Amino acid sequence: MSEAALHLPAVPPSRAGAQRVRGESLVVRCLLIAVSLAFLALFLLLPLVSVFVEAGARGFAAYQAAITEPDAVAAIQLTLLVASIAVPFNIVVGIAAAWAIAKFEFRGKNFLVSLIDLPFSVSPVISGLVFVLLFGAQGYFGAWLKANDVQIIFALPGLVLATVFVTFPFVARELIPHMQALGSADEEAALTLGASGWRVFFAITLPNVKWSLFYGVLLCNARAMGEFGAVAVVSGKIRGLTNTMPLHVEILYNEYMGAAAFAVASLLAGLALVTLALKSLLEWRYGDAIAASRRH
Repeated sequence: MSEAALHLPAVPPSRAGAQRVRGESLVVRCLLIAVSLAFLALFLLLPLVSVFVEAGARGFAAYQAAITEPDAVAAIQLTLLVASIAVPFNIVVGIAAAWAIAKFEFRGKNFLVSLIDLPFSVSPVISGLVFVLLFGAQGYFGAWLKANDVQIIFALPGLVLATVFVTFPFVARELIPHMQALGSADEEAALTLGASGWRVFFAITLPNVKWSLFYGVLLCNARAMGEFGAVAVVSGKIRGLTNTMPLHVEILYNEYMGAAAFAVASLLAGLALVTLALKSLLEWRYGDAIAASRRH
């Protein structure tokens, strides 16, 4: 072994691994890129493009008629209404749950975290059935609800409850690790200087987690507008009354009205693309701030 080799610094394992990855042959790199692009094109891009192609296959007049007929308009309005109720509710409750878990120690904390994760492990159809068992005509509270002329199942309250249940984890789960990483030093310092609890929250806690909150809201809103399973169980699929956009698409497709089904589906796909574009725009405009926030 040469004298020069004896004085070479040892390469850390992580850097050595990185050098091996970067040192892969051009053929291997091109193959990996090609496989990734083929997968994205086949499973993501192609279905998305086919939705818009099928939606416009019969011309703009047919497309406009499909999305402006009364049942479609009612489904669009109901979808937006349900999302406009469920998402703000999940923002408030999600922030409160994340703050309690990240900033305080209390008995039952792990159980609360498990409850937050419950909608991820339970099928949406099962969650819808649970609400039917609770609030349906033959459910535990069915007799009382009927006596007081309150309808939850097959009505707007049932749709909101089902949507809130399946979308609740997104905001809380995005905020919890970020708040835990930030710790409580800033809040404690502000409290010792005489700031009130609400002032600490709005001046320190909320600005520190605003980007995590934004990502959670994006995911929550996307799931709220696209939810099918839980909403299908509690809605009764009443056209013009309890049909959201995903349910309306299914009904149209089952009735062999493919062009109309794809037309309404294109609106959902368009909403998803708008959400993605908004996320990308904010990342481009405030990219450094987002990266710094999420590193904390």
